[in-house]
Amino acid sequence: MFTGLVTALGRISEVVPLQAGEGSGLRVTVRAPAAWLQGVGLGDSICVSGACMTAVELGAVHFAFDISAESLARTTGLDAAGTEVNLEQSLTLATKLGGHLVTGHVDGIGQVERFEPVGESWHLALRVPSELARFFADKGSITVNGVSLTVNRVTDANDASSSVHINLIPHTLRHTNLHSLKPGSAVNLEVDLIARYVERMLPGLRADLAART
Repeated sequence: MFTGLVTALGRISEVVPLQAGEGSGLRVTVRAPAAWLQGVGLGDSICVSGACMTAVELGAVHFAFDISAESLARTTGLDAAGTEVNLEQSLTLATKLGGHLVTGHVDGIGQVERFEPVGESWHLALRVPSELARFFADKGSITVNGVSLTVNRVTDANDASSSVHINLIPHTLRHTNLHSLKPGSAVNLEVDLIARYVERMLPGLRADLAART
C-alpha cells in the first residue's frame, strides 16, 4: 500500500529479458538516490510510476525488479532504458497519509490530451478508458504515474469517452516525472480504492433494496 506521494525520482538504466525458467517478462534496473535506497530491503514493495514492484536486487545506487509480460501489457513507461520513473516506498503505520490510499495496481492507461500552463500551475487533461470513467468524480482522487492528484472536473463526450482535468502545481512538477508529459503521452492510472469498493457493492445494495420494496 502507498500514499501517492512520490519520495524520489529514478531512471531505468537496464532492461533485460528474464532467463529461462524465470518466466516471460523483463528484469528492470533502476538507478535511484543512495539515501533513498537505504530504506529499501530485498523483497520490499516499491511503487514505480504507479505499479507495485518487488525489489529482487539491491545496490548502493540501484535496485531491480522483475515484471511479467501481463504487467507490461497493462502498464506504460516501465520497459525502456533512460525512462524517468516516480518512486515511493510502501507505507508503514508511521507514514503520513498525505495523499490517498494507493495499491499500485494499475487499472488502465490514459492519454494526455492537453498539458498547458495556466498562471503558475499547469492544466492536465487526460482521456481515460471508458470502462474507468465511472470511477472519477469532481474533487475525487486519481493516481497518475503513481502520483496522488485531485480531479478538478470530468467531462463526458458524445462518443462515450471521458476526460479528467487536473491542476498541477509547480512543486508536483519539480518532484515527479509529470513535468515531461506532452499531448499523446501515455500514463498509468489507478482509480480511487474507495470508489472501486463502492462500485462493487452497489449491485448487492440495489438487489437488497429491491427485495424490500
